[in-house]
Amino acid sequence: QVQVVESGGGLVQAGGSLRLSCAASGRTFSSYAMGWFCQAPGKEREFVATINWSGGSTYYADSVKGRFTISRDNAKNTVYLQMNSLKPEDTGIYYCAARRINGGSYYYIAEYEYVYWGQGTQVTVSS
Repeated sequence: QVQVVESGGGLVQAGGSLRLSCAASGRTFSSYAMGWFCQAPGKEREFVATINWSGGSTYYADSVKGRFTISRDNAKNTVYLQMNSLKPEDTGIYYCAARRINGGSYYYIAEYEYVYWGQGTQVTVSS
């Protein structure tokens, strides 16, 4: 079992940058695929980015490709989401999610694939 805690959210102007962090507990962090999701005001939570256990494979929602980068540091039990060229439509609560894998270089896009979730961190992009 793992617990994840997000940090790094805040208020930023359009065109600015933020880096979110997700710290995970436990000694088997490298056994988990990780993902970031966003829930915009009045909308359902949506997929943003995902990364496999080693960091060698990533996948992004079309809306953030070329602007956001997901990465991980298994020695620090942390996954990051670097967000550049932010837009007002990026506003929302960003959640980190984890799913244990048993071998393979999988990552996951669907919300239901993830077992462990953080409480979220608010990102607000002003125009």
